[in-house]
Amino acid sequence: MKVLLANPRGFCAGVDRAIEIVESALKLHGAPIYVRHEVVHNRFVVDDLKGKGAIFVEEINQVPAGKVVIFSAHGVSKAVRKQSEKIGAIIYDATCPLVTKVHKEVVRKQKQAHQVILIGHHGHPEVEGTLGQSAPDSNIALVESACDVERLELQGEVSYTTQTTLSVDDTRQIVEALKAKFPTIKAPKKDDICYATQNRQDAVKTLMQDSDLLLVLGSNNSSNSNRLREIATKMQKKAYLIDGANEIDDKWLSGVGTVGVTAGASAPEVLVQEVIDYLRDYGASEVVEINGAKESVHFPVPAELRILNKEK
Repeated sequence: MKVLLANPRGFCAGVDRAIEIVESALKLHGAPIYVRHEVVHNRFVVDDLKGKGAIFVEEINQVPAGKVVIFSAHGVSKAVRKQSEKIGAIIYDATCPLVTKVHKEVVRKQKQAHQVILIGHHGHPEVEGTLGQSAPDSNIALVESACDVERLELQGEVSYTTQTTLSVDDTRQIVEALKAKFPTIKAPKKDDICYATQNRQDAVKTLMQDSDLLLVLGSNNSSNSNRLREIATKMQKKAYLIDGANEIDDKWLSGVGTVGVTAGASAPEVLVQEVIDYLRDYGASEVVEINGAKESVHFPVPAELRILNKEK
């Protein structure tokens, strides 16, 4: 059996930054600190940070007054920010800068009196945070599919934006439906689907041309990881989303000549290496890294955290 490794895979710049913020805050303030929602959607990462003293909460009312609060990489609504300020929290914002870009776009377009349409998955924390940027006297229309577009009844100037971790292909179909219904609709100045999401999806498309099966390292609640699995499925290949090597079922590997392996943007490389070791033990005789896009993006942690850590 042969193993093909997708490139790029695993952590993106936004995830690196979010984890660094939590670890830096723990170093500076000591445990416990509070993180609003999972800082990134990966069970291994969350459990590791819990072990270091991070407490994950879903609501700010679970945080004692005056404590350290970190917003997850997915971003939060304006209401959550105000609630955190009211309890006198020491706030560090781990929102991915690419998500922040979407938030600013929503605010800018609404100030221009545009009706904003958000393409995204209902209930996802990034979507909730983006919807929560809306001005009190306006709202954002959420669409998940081309069918949702048909039900929209909007007047005046219309703009759209997207969740950053969507399927590039699926989003393209929805955008086409929007342009057909609203010919003058305004697009973002730059694609809102993040570079890492696009690169990892492209890598899987390349990988699966020569693979019989795909293993995706990523948690079930990770949007970008689920999209990687779906790409392989749409290519008529079997694909499984796993949190680690311990979840591999040997029945999946029976009769398989080539296994593709990748990792979502919130899954650490250590989990990939454990899968490789598992496949070697199973009988894999060759492991090949597939060439892909080179990534050099880096997002620094907030300036106040860098300065405070240097002083300490």
